[in-house]
Amino acid sequence: MKRINKTPLSTSEGNFYAIGLNYKKADAEIRGHFSINDTAQANILKQAKQDGIPSLTVISTCNRTELYGFAQHPFQLIKLLCEHTHGTVEEFEKVAYIHKNSEAVSHLFNVGTGLDSQILGDFEIISQLRTGFRRSKKAGLLNAYMERLINAVIQASKRIKNETEISTGATSVSFAAVQYIMAHVPYVSEKNILLFGTGKIGRNTCENLIKHTKNEHITLINRTKERAEKIAGKFNLIVKDYADIQSELAQTDVLVVATGAQQPTISKELLFLKKPLLILDLSIPRNVSEDVKENELVTLVHLDELSSVTNQTLQHRAEQIPVAKEIIYEIESEFNIWVRNRHFIPTVIALKTKLSEIKAGEIDYHRKKLNNFNEEQAEIISDRIIQKITTQVVNHLKQANGSTEEHLQMLETMFQLEESERE
Repeated sequence: MKRINKTPLSTSEGNFYAIGLNYKKADAEIRGHFSINDTAQANILKQAKQDGIPSLTVISTCNRTELYGFAQHPFQLIKLLCEHTHGTVEEFEKVAYIHKNSEAVSHLFNVGTGLDSQILGDFEIISQLRTGFRRSKKAGLLNAYMERLINAVIQASKRIKNETEISTGATSVSFAAVQYIMAHVPYVSEKNILLFGTGKIGRNTCENLIKHTKNEHITLINRTKERAEKIAGKFNLIVKDYADIQSELAQTDVLVVATGAQQPTISKELLFLKKPLLILDLSIPRNVSEDVKENELVTLVHLDELSSVTNQTLQHRAEQIPVAKEIIYEIESEFNIWVRNRHFIPTVIALKTKLSEIKAGEIDYHRKKLNNFNEEQAEIISDRIIQKITTQVVNHLKQANGSTEEHLQMLETMFQLEESERE
């Protein structure tokens, strides 16, 4: 008799893994080695499909790079990551983590709800997870397990945002940068501020600068000038050509770098300074070369140094963690119940099919034997009995805990259930 394939993490799919690295053990330089841009992400998904990986999603931010997916062995995912980034397996092993099945699920809940973020309660991460899962679904790399899981994580994120104050007191990389500027630059509203790079972090930083510094001397530079002009038009700011960056730097008091380049875009060769320059590098990988510190007028601050800026806000957020964890526990438990139920549903379906075959045989027998046999009434009664039996079986299996597998085997043997019966 062929064994019914009913486990949610079947041998054909492997186990569910979360592999990656983040700000806790990997510094900005190492995180930069494993940074994944949109092109690399598309290539990873394409390669995963060719390699027979059934379900996979990718997330890469300034603070973390992670792959979530099914594999026979986690090295399949590690290999994918290293082949499509500048990181090596040796580097990965020094700073990485590998979570499996339930631990991987819990990790994703903590990441998606902002509890694992460098700045506690940073809800930008959930939109990045959503984007990653949409790409995976479009690529045909999202199975029912992972789709259900991400929906549960999104639900937890929404509830935590609405039912706790863990996201109050706006804080993010961009906000932390502005707070740092305000704390360390006197008369900031009168200073010349240059923002280089107008991606998501650059745009957010721009908005925070305008909102909190009341500065009217903000200049934007972007390799694609049209993008900078679009943002500048919204806030009535100055836009300069990328070719003017050297002359602009000479006049600047504060430089915020938020470009998405893979190599440094600011180096000492660009700096001809006559006054102090504060440089904040918000990019991963780092887009400001360390050699700028050879200029004695330069103060360089990287985003890893900004997390302590908002201590008061973070302390209040930390007080909300127990409530957030209760919400996660509730939704994660519901997901785990779904997983357990999914584990035995094929057997229940096969049992229902077998009982329906028995019913059909008995009705056919009594139709031939009894003159006034009420077939319609017999169908109704039989279907109700089958429903009550299967409901009773489901309730029993839900409460079986550690002996579920033994009871499933008993049902399959007792009723001679075949995998084909559920297809």
